[in-house]
Amino acid sequence: METGEIKIYNTLTKTKQDLHPLSDNRINFFVCGPTVYDYPHLGHAKTYTQFDFIVRYLRFKGYDVFYLQNITDVDDKIIQRAQQRGVSWDHLAREFEAIYLEDMKALDNVSVTQYARATEFIDQVVNQVERLLALGVAYRTSDGVYYDLTNFPDYGKLSGRTESRREDAISRIDESIEKRNWNDFCLWKTEKPGEPSWHSSLGRGRPGWHIEDTAITEAIFGAQYDAHGGAIDLIFPHHEAEIAQMEAISGLKPMVRYWIHTGFLNIDSKKMSKSFGNFTTIRDALTRFNSRALRFFFLSTHYRTTIDFNESSLLQAQSALDRIDGFIFNINRGSDVIGEARAVELLEQSIFDALDDDFNTPRAFASMFEFIRIQNAKGSSGELTYNLFKTLNDLFRIFRFDDVSINDEIAKLVAERQRFRAERQYHKADQIRAQLFEMGIQVYDTSDGVKWKIRTSKES
Repeated sequence: METGEIKIYNTLTKTKQDLHPLSDNRINFFVCGPTVYDYPHLGHAKTYTQFDFIVRYLRFKGYDVFYLQNITDVDDKIIQRAQQRGVSWDHLAREFEAIYLEDMKALDNVSVTQYARATEFIDQVVNQVERLLALGVAYRTSDGVYYDLTNFPDYGKLSGRTESRREDAISRIDESIEKRNWNDFCLWKTEKPGEPSWHSSLGRGRPGWHIEDTAITEAIFGAQYDAHGGAIDLIFPHHEAEIAQMEAISGLKPMVRYWIHTGFLNIDSKKMSKSFGNFTTIRDALTRFNSRALRFFFLSTHYRTTIDFNESSLLQAQSALDRIDGFIFNINRGSDVIGEARAVELLEQSIFDALDDDFNTPRAFASMFEFIRIQNAKGSSGELTYNLFKTLNDLFRIFRFDDVSINDEIAKLVAERQRFRAERQYHKADQIRAQLFEMGIQVYDTSDGVKWKIRTSKES
């Protein structure tokens, strides 16, 4: 599809802005990845599913998107968890990195161009810290190197504040009696017994949390790039710290043209978080709900909106998805339906107008369900409708088109059932129907012949 005008809500300016990449149609897009010390939960699933969709849509609109995501594979949490389990920090990090990637694949979040481990950019981290020291905006203590925030007056321009709040991601506490200011943050941590460290011109040590991201993005994108994403709790202090680091080093503003943040996933109106102990892992959720239902649940709400999670909401999402599946199943794809071309054209325009407006997926789905209601009332939909839904599925990755996956065993049983029906051996035909049902296949006898599909949650 040709590149069109997209509006994005920019956290930095607090307004919706037209998307204009720094270089033609190329978009360098960075999203803060996970700290790999535990199983990913549904809060992670929400953020990364919504960014996966945003990247898919940008590519659909003709943009060449390089989607970069970091992996924090050395961190206080990783070290502590490894010590508790009696394994090495890197063994733990690799284990949960693999689990994270598997879970993302299970959710069809496969748009990332490159994953970048923090430990593979130690030299770049050291180089950035050295430049900050040379500029006089960083200082040494016995336990590391810190950023002096009195030297960066723009600190707080993204969040509109300089003080922490309860919902902030501030688990990486940089405490030191040698700090000059209470909110100065650590750039380089001096080696401690039993902790991983790297030799450098700064002495043996390891990166602070904030510096890894700017080291990675500068190495791959340069000092300025198009878009940076993450959950809303990372705005302060993590993203503020990134700005302070990179803009001081480069002297260029803004470090990022568009800042994009996703809302929380709440449990009983409280953010889902491992630190709160109120989280459901992606793997646990996938034992109770299929991945398409989870994906639809996240995409049916605007990415900037906070979602309150409960089993009822997921059941509602599954029910809505069943409605779409049923509509697609009943499309007569080989036919031309009178008046369908105009209806499909209007639906397509409505959906893409919504998505061009800050990726407004709920508005797009509302248009889709209204179209389904009208077409069901008319009684038929044809090839144009089918083709549009196939195109939309390249974006949403939630629809099901069962007929393309029929296997030989199912085909044989369906044909055998048809033979028994033709011979009026209805008891044997019903036995095969029951057998297919146990295999997860629902069979329908229609005026157009036999049809089948993988049964929905309501038919289970």
